[in-house]
Amino acid sequence: MAADRAFVALTGKLVVTGDIPADLRGQPVLLATNHIGVFDGFVLVAACHKAGIAPSLMSTGGIFDAPIAGWVWRRCGHVRVDRGKATVTQAMDSAVNALGEGHTLLIYPEGRVSRDPGLWPERGKTGAARIALASGAPVLPVSQWGAHEAVIWGTLVVSGWSDFKPLMMSWFRAVKNRPTFRVHFGPPVDLSDLSATKTGDATRARDRIMRAIAKGMIGIRPGELDKLKFHDPTRPTESRSPWTPDQL
Repeated sequence: MAADRAFVALTGKLVVTGDIPADLRGQPVLLATNHIGVFDGFVLVAACHKAGIAPSLMSTGGIFDAPIAGWVWRRCGHVRVDRGKATVTQAMDSAVNALGEGHTLLIYPEGRVSRDPGLWPERGKTGAARIALASGAPVLPVSQWGAHEAVIWGTLVVSGWSDFKPLMMSWFRAVKNRPTFRVHFGPPVDLSDLSATKTGDATRARDRIMRAIAKGMIGIRPGELDKLKFHDPTRPTESRSPWTPDQL
């Protein structure tokens, strides 16, 4: 984590707001965050380190397959999730077990980098909500902004140098331009009236979590609520977020 924080400091400036409630420190906690780019995992780990917690991340298999980043992710013991495969169910079971053992788990409810033109969170899947309801662990919304300026989206799967080179070149530009990475820890999301066994409650929990994440984003992206200052031509933008400020 110390090495990660140094890596992030080399790339840009990290600003962390909000906090982890004192009564939740040392307890199993599910951190749910928005996904804005391939670099944001590093930023989130650095922010958690600054906040005094050590999370495990549920991350897409593409990160684990990437040069350098994949090695780091495996060494840190993060949880791999391969979308569309049977291992997704196994990963959810592993997540519930990890929380039961007292771990802090950081998860992307969206399951992928947002494809909304304004980088607002996508609708999200119910996986994080199901994990929260099944484990009984409190959910803290974590909102982030700026990490998308560190490394471009590039391609869905990094399979060789030709895919990795554009990512590396964009990182070198970020080191020169020094973007600001903002991470905000919000208050716990109240899910006390919902149940893991009641039909529809996972969707209700998902919606509350995603709204909390989106609301937290409003204060950390001033001047960019309607239009992005940084343009990444490689990121797909065919999706539309239901969690934009005018819909919250």
